[in-house]
Amino acid sequence: MQNGITTVLSLEDEIQDDTIWCGTFQLIWNDLKNDLAKQDIVFSPQLKVIENLNKETFKTSDISDKYYYKKVGTPSLKLKEEIEKAIKDKFNETSDILDDFEWENRDSKDYFLYAMLKKEFQFEKAFEDLELGKFGKYENIKYFGIKEETEELKNQVNVLYYNSKDDFAIKLKTKQEDEVILCKNPQGKTFNEIYNNMLKQEEKYEGNSKIQEGEILKIPNIKLKEKNEFTEIENKEFLFSNGDVYEIEKAIQTIEFELDRTGGKIKSEAGMMVENESVMMVDEVREFLIDDTFAIFLKEEGKDTPYFAGKIDNITKFQ
Repeated sequence: MQNGITTVLSLEDEIQDDTIWCGTFQLIWNDLKNDLAKQDIVFSPQLKVIENLNKETFKTSDISDKYYYKKVGTPSLKLKEEIEKAIKDKFNETSDILDDFEWENRDSKDYFLYAMLKKEFQFEKAFEDLELGKFGKYENIKYFGIKEETEELKNQVNVLYYNSKDDFAIKLKTKQEDEVILCKNPQGKTFNEIYNNMLKQEEKYEGNSKIQEGEILKIPNIKLKEKNEFTEIENKEFLFSNGDVYEIEKAIQTIEFELDRTGGKIKSEAGMMVENESVMMVDEVREFLIDDTFAIFLKEEGKDTPYFAGKIDNITKFQ
């Protein structure tokens, strides 16, 4: 945890306030489980976080392949260079995590797993900058939204449901296939629960799905950059299906996310070094003010599962 923001490893993990998730670590876990271990990863005693990762709630089918790169191989400086070249060629990016791993003098049975996800999206028409405002008890928070009666801006917003000014969800459309979904006062203990509860509410909602004349839209700017090492899953033995014993030597993930009136961008990396061990065992005027605890999801149109999720309570950690 940095800046008081927690990163969870899967959509099934229990969350608290100010928590984020991105699918990159799940992608490399799926490769560890399916391509290397060829069975569920089991620690002794088993951890809930590992059970949740084994469920594979996010897969490569949930995001277009042009937006991610992944690689599995025997760790060496050559492999590191290959990954660096690949992310430079595909995304014009450099890595924030590769130097944290030990590449030299590796056993030929060790593995390194890596993924990077990068996306940028723009709104067809930029929303308006709004005055600094309050978010819960926090002051001077940067916001964007709609203050003038602009048809083009209103058309970029879809109301998924509206029960009250403290209980609603909206979707912002982008030029790309990305959908930005915002849910005020989310209900659920995990991102999956929150997301599914939101879908149920949307299904039964019969009100107006468009922003009407005189209705307000106000969304906080978001800017975060997190890097985490998941020590709780490191240095614990587990078996491959062939009986070989392995440990996760190091597991790291970064998540960078920005959202403002013009659109947003996300970049996330995940890396995991796996070491072989020697054998052993309405109708009212509605107000869409995201000015208190909310959840945010990024999803590709036509896909069932989001690729990024956040629950934000203290907005000052995110600006």
